[in-house]
Amino acid sequence: MAESATQEAWPSSKQAWFAALMLAAANTFAFIDRQALALLVQPIKDDLQVSDTAMSLLYGLSFTMFYVLVGIPIARLADRANRRNIVAVAIFIWSLATALCGLARSFGTLFVARIGVGAGEGGLSPAAYSILSDYFPKDRLPAAMGVYQMGIYVGGAAALLLGGLLATVVPPSSFVDVPLIGATKGWHLAFLVLGLPGLLLSALMLLVREPPRMGEGGRAPSPPFPILFAHIARHWQAYVGISCGFALMILVGNATGAWIPAFLERKFGLSTAEIGGLYGTITAVCGVSGTLIGGFAASTLRRYGIERGNLYAALFGFVSLIPVTVLFPQMPTAASSLALIGAMNFLAGFNFGGGLAALQEITPNRMRASVSAGYMLMVNLIGAAGGPVAIALVTDYWYGDPQALPNAITLVCAIASPLSVAALLLGLKGYSRAIASPDSVAIAA
Repeated sequence: MAESATQEAWPSSKQAWFAALMLAAANTFAFIDRQALALLVQPIKDDLQVSDTAMSLLYGLSFTMFYVLVGIPIARLADRANRRNIVAVAIFIWSLATALCGLARSFGTLFVARIGVGAGEGGLSPAAYSILSDYFPKDRLPAAMGVYQMGIYVGGAAALLLGGLLATVVPPSSFVDVPLIGATKGWHLAFLVLGLPGLLLSALMLLVREPPRMGEGGRAPSPPFPILFAHIARHWQAYVGISCGFALMILVGNATGAWIPAFLERKFGLSTAEIGGLYGTITAVCGVSGTLIGGFAASTLRRYGIERGNLYAALFGFVSLIPVTVLFPQMPTAASSLALIGAMNFLAGFNFGGGLAALQEITPNRMRASVSAGYMLMVNLIGAAGGPVAIALVTDYWYGDPQALPNAITLVCAIASPLSVAALLLGLKGYSRAIASPDSVAIAA
């Protein structure tokens, strides 16, 4: 267990940014392994002879099931034990499970392998958020959170680009002979290639030092559940509003992320390789720039004394997302649709640094991983599981036509995006009270 530290003993900037970059690399690998399925929806669907709804369950529910189940107990462990080691083990588990997706020959076995991916990734973010909060003071934390969340877009883009490249060399529905495995379809090979490098990263993560726990809460033992729940209840508007707001925003992000490749194929006739190159590049450039600019913007607002700057930055992004998410599926050309998809990725990334820093700021040290796990629980139940299924259900049962996918995306976004703004406004109200409350244990300045 890490020793507690005084407020003056912050780790060096070199150590802090090395940790942030390594954790961002872990988040990148997590999203490579998570997002690889989106590019392969159509070939897997054709090969396994399943519906859009079944594919949405494979993308969302199978992953979320164990992500949710392991998140809380692993977070409680992270509030007590070495968080760096937890991250290293988590990377190993989800990377191995991704590679095992490449060995699946039925919907059931692929579903089980995806459960393994979720189980591994459930140990990453709660521990990572807690580590970063002990490496960076509150005026620098949003920028560090932005760097960490950059992994979402680098990983998503890498999955698309690498998957598109593999599809060019080995089409997803063709066969290739793999040593020790035998005849393997192209989409199986994609999972094998994308999953195995994470095993090396799990070993390299041991180069990151476990930081001392900062602030008053860092010197106390991890509190029992009744004390944790009492703290959350005192600031329920902040926790519920921020978590629900981001869950709904991520519902839109996961829903569109899961179905944009199929949307581009069905509406504009783009090939898997073309989608991987175009959509992957847009995701990388726009998403990464959004997370970095948004995180540093929130940090700048805090340095200038704007106490609510973390959520002001996020609110700007949330509001701006409404027209973008509703309109991109209705654009008449692939170019105009991709332009708005780029704006959507930028604005979604812009929100994360400030929002995540706000949650850490109002949470005592030894509760941070547990609170983060609660946030991830809500985000994944509503966003990761609900988003892809919502669009699939609207497509299959409301419209009853796979070619109506653009309208299904618009309908889901038109409902979820405004609701995310309403929830974040509730969170802003509670956050304002929490940072002014003497019982809140804030991050050391």
